[in-house]
Amino acid sequence: MSNRLSPSWVFGALSAALSAGYGVLFTVVGDFRDEYGISETAIGLVIGAGFLSAFVAQVLIAPIADRGRARQLIVIGVGANVAGLLMMGFGESLGPILAGRIISGIGIGAANPAIRRIVILADPAHLGQNLGRLLSADVFGFALGPAISAVLVGPMGLAAPFVVVATITALLLPLTFLVSVHETQEISHKRLALDLLRSRVVAGAVVLGAAVFLMIGAFDALWDVVHEDLGTPTWMANLGITFFAVPLAILGPTGGRLAQRVGPFRIASLGLLAGAFFMFAYGQLPTGTWIFGLSMLHAITDGLTIAASGVAIALAVPEQRQAGAQGVMGAAQALVAGITAIVIGATYEEFGRAAAYATGAIGMVLFTGIGMALAVSFWRAERPPMDRTAPIEPARPFS
Repeated sequence: MSNRLSPSWVFGALSAALSAGYGVLFTVVGDFRDEYGISETAIGLVIGAGFLSAFVAQVLIAPIADRGRARQLIVIGVGANVAGLLMMGFGESLGPILAGRIISGIGIGAANPAIRRIVILADPAHLGQNLGRLLSADVFGFALGPAISAVLVGPMGLAAPFVVVATITALLLPLTFLVSVHETQEISHKRLALDLLRSRVVAGAVVLGAAVFLMIGAFDALWDVVHEDLGTPTWMANLGITFFAVPLAILGPTGGRLAQRVGPFRIASLGLLAGAFFMFAYGQLPTGTWIFGLSMLHAITDGLTIAASGVAIALAVPEQRQAGAQGVMGAAQALVAGITAIVIGATYEEFGRAAAYATGAIGMVLFTGIGMALAVSFWRAERPPMDRTAPIEPARPFS
């Protein structure tokens, strides 16, 4: 580890900046609808396209970081994200906004697994805490986006928050060169990392991670348009995201430590089932104020549990496969979130709020059950059969 700067703090700051761009997009999609005439289904497409492009990047590009090129991949990914942000900011129709979202998604999908690899290998004994710290940084950045939008959009226009976040992201990138990057003596020569799914433990962790992003995809696609349609005050709708993020940012390291100590599958499943309850309830509440209030309780449970699936997969694979493993999970998360955002947006437009949120809740329960079933031998064991330095568990029949 570098004596100059801590990798978890430096790369956490960069990760926060990457998330801030998405936080900005998340809170201006209603303005895109009103200003440019973009429909709810098209809004879901914009959000979903970014997740789907991140899916492609994390499958095809992320494993390159396991070949000694983690830092280079971060530089390229951050550059693509900055370009995508500027396209979204200055676009005034669906085409350029969608293209910018896709380019940004590719950049984030390439950079995030490399960031996680560096942070995991910098201090393996505390990977739960450090992954939780990365989560806190992501959430802080995501929460910062709506605050930037709230301050800048009115007086300076829709492009301003995208330009500000792009500038911050670009200025943070040089700091990463002040941190030494640990590389394993044995590098992976696998072009892809899909072979990791032969392990039932890895597959189960990936499914639970996907369930988290099913929740995020549904939540993201609906929050802004639901509050606009319910007549929620703009300040409450925008700052609600910030307030939701505060418990996640504070509790992230605690949740990561809890998952590493108690067991990541148990913690993840409890959090997801609680999240499904909240998701269903959002569709039943009468006003945006009630939704806002319940979301604060939801944020606490997420803060204590949402890092668990990432901890599980980090413990399940050897160090020379960490970027690939995080990429596989991220790809599954991006794919599920992208599909969910599109489906949930269309469901809301056709059938209304209750049906849309109920669809998300049912999907979360199903994914949780599948993930726990795949890894049943792990979470039933008194001592987890996971060793970060052990070979990948052989495939077992799925019957």
